[in-house]
Amino acid sequence: MNEKPYRSLVKAISWRVTGTCDTILISFLITGKVSHAFSIGFVELFTKIALYYAHERIWNRLSFGRIKGKDDFNI
Repeated sequence: MNEKPYRSLVKAISWRVTGTCDTILISFLITGKVSHAFSIGFVELFTKIALYYAHERIWNRLSFGRIKGKDDFNI
C-alpha cells in the first residue's frame, strides 16, 4: 500500500516540530541566546521538512522490505 503525498507532508511537519523544539533547546544551551536558538530552529524547521518529505516520497516508491499483501478472494 502506498501513502498519499499529503500523509508524507503531515508526517514531515509533525516530526520536524518535535525535532525543532529539540534543536532550539540544544542551541540555547550552547549559545545561551534565545534569539540565536530560535533563528537556528526556524531555518532548520523548513529545510528539514523539505528533506524529510523528499526522503519519504523516494522510499514510498521502493519495494525494498515490503511484503505483497494477499488478496481477500480469488476468482
